Amino acid sequence: MEIERKYLIHQLPEDLNLHPHYKIEQAYLCTEPVVRIRRQGDDYFLTYKSKGFMVREEYNLPLTKEAYEHLRPKVDGILISKTRFVLPLEGGLNIELDVFDAPYETLRLAEVEFPDEETANRFVPPSWFGEDVTFSTEYQNSTLSKG
Repeated sequence: MEIERKYLIHQLPEDLNLHPHYKIEQAYLCTEPVVRIRRQGDDYFLTYKSKGFMVREEYNLPLTKEAYEHLRPKVDGILISKTRFVLPLEGGLNIELDVFDAPYETLRLAEVEFPDEETANRFVPPSWFGEDVTFSTEYQNSTLSKG
């Protein structure tokens, strides 16, 4: 189960490069239901996500590099490339801040995952967060993959 809120970011924190970060490359074999492949450093995954916004089922299965490379030409839409920065929050939570590459180089999205819906609903975002887009299909990566 994935429980997360998503926000647009208009102003990046000044100390962003001091936080852990890594490149992500992902693409979609299907968007209904969501079936995604992802390369994250030297790790590869096949992910299934159910319909939904703040709360939805998510299953990650490990892939080999060879399996990822076999599936990559079969994707629908465009390959999404981004850098993910991980920033700590109070209460053991983390901000996963995605800075996208072309064709979405101006897009910045922050996601915060929660242990339960109550915590997600009570969450007060940091002052530098922009609009809450948790319930918008426009900012789901599966939508972005359609170009």
